Amino acid sequence: MKEIKNEADYKAVMAKIDGLMAKGSDKVSKEELTEIRSLAQAAQGYEQAKYVIEAPTTIVGMIEMRMFEMKLKQRELAQKLDVSDAKLSLIMNGKQKPDVPFLKAVHTQLNIDANFLLEHA
Repeated sequence: MKEIKNEADYKAVMAKIDGLMAKGSDKVSKEELTEIRSLAQAAQGYEQAKYVIEAPTTIVGMIEMRMFEMKLKQRELAQKLDVSDAKLSLIMNGKQKPDVPFLKAVHTQLNIDANFLLEHA
């Protein structure tokens, strides 16, 4: 598959993938499976180049991203970090600065880089 260069190419590739997938997994030949794989990789390459998501630049932003990735609600996060719901809420709303124990918990439980935490605390 050639490289996707614009939105029209992308839409054509996605339509082709949809058409092949509509056949059903039991009715697709090995050649078509190979074509689907190739088309999907080309589409993924285009998406990754076009739709760049900037990394968070704040501790709260990084925590929110990890919450999304880990599918955690704020209450579950508070339990994971061993802090009260109220304290987490205050920190997340910018009404209280995070303390060292909180930052340590964020680092260990959410695997957020310690240098990032120190630079943004």
